Amino acid sequence: MRRHAGVVVIGGGQSGLAAGYHLRRQGLDFVILDAQPAPGGAWQHAWDSLHLFSPAALSSLPGRLMPAQPGEEYPTAGHVVAYLEDYEKRYELPVRRPVHVLGVREDGRLPQVDTDSGTWHARAVISATGTWWRPFLPAVRGREGFTGRRLRTVSYRTPQDFAGRRVIVVGGGNSGAQIAADLAYGTELTWVTRRPPRFLADDIDGRALFDAATARRRALDEGRTDTEGVAALGDIVAVPAVREARDAGLLKTSPMFVRFDREGVVWADGTRARAEAVIWCTGFRPTLSYLSPLGLRGARGRIATQGTRCLQEPRLHLLGYGDWTGPASATLIGVGRPARDAARDIATLLDAEG
Repeated sequence: MRRHAGVVVIGGGQSGLAAGYHLRRQGLDFVILDAQPAPGGAWQHAWDSLHLFSPAALSSLPGRLMPAQPGEEYPTAGHVVAYLEDYEKRYELPVRRPVHVLGVREDGRLPQVDTDSGTWHARAVISATGTWWRPFLPAVRGREGFTGRRLRTVSYRTPQDFAGRRVIVVGGGNSGAQIAADLAYGTELTWVTRRPPRFLADDIDGRALFDAATARRRALDEGRTDTEGVAALGDIVAVPAVREARDAGLLKTSPMFVRFDREGVVWADGTRARAEAVIWCTGFRPTLSYLSPLGLRGARGRIATQGTRCLQEPRLHLLGYGDWTGPASATLIGVGRPARDAARDIATLLDAEG
């Protein structure tokens, strides 16, 4: 089946919805294709105790403040899912789901989006699929021989699944710290990080991180010294659960091990630790395999962009993948500005073509 839309947005999570809001304001014809069977993006698959880094009012998409969650200073993932579902309905965004995009290719000079339910022909494409579905897993010797459970961040749900067990959490970022804090009370926990964890000051939340990322982007654009943005502040936001476990002395770390054996892990000095589960919280990579037919990846595997616009293909915009597609663009509060810029850029392009 062949369908047509002025703009095809790939991904119906927070970035795709922000794009839809601004495309609507530009008066453009568009459709949002979402692989998930229900609204909420990756948030509907988060672990049970996950909280945002900022209060609701500072975690909002364009045009609609997130309402406060009663009894919670920082909203839960479930609250975010409800907010995104309401946002989608409020603005009557044309989301089609579940639709799996198989590839994007050129049809003449225009993009063609192949899906499991037919082909869309468009004049522009916004890729907004995020990173959740492509967790990064470091190569560690002996991994396949380990007889315990091996999980990634996307598979973790609740500490009750590991009660009384020996668990190793790998990763010194926010996911690692929050899951380690979750497991600190009811398991025999080992938290492994490549370097000592760097906690941000307790009063720093998502708004401060957004401001730091924006200031860094502005400095780089103006040719000034790199401020290092969020990295200059630390790696881990001290949300209440993390702060509580840290202050109780439950978040002590071990350096990275060098290999697995059947029953656990082994450090460089020969020290061993048995484990019944290892949870990898080692970051994510952009989910962009469906763009492979366009041949846009550079030497380091990244698609070159100016803002959100692909330099090699101006009909393609990448939205929500981190600072390289807009300051803090992978966050709720940060995606609005690059989404607005992408919609304006596309509107200008299409208007010039008539």
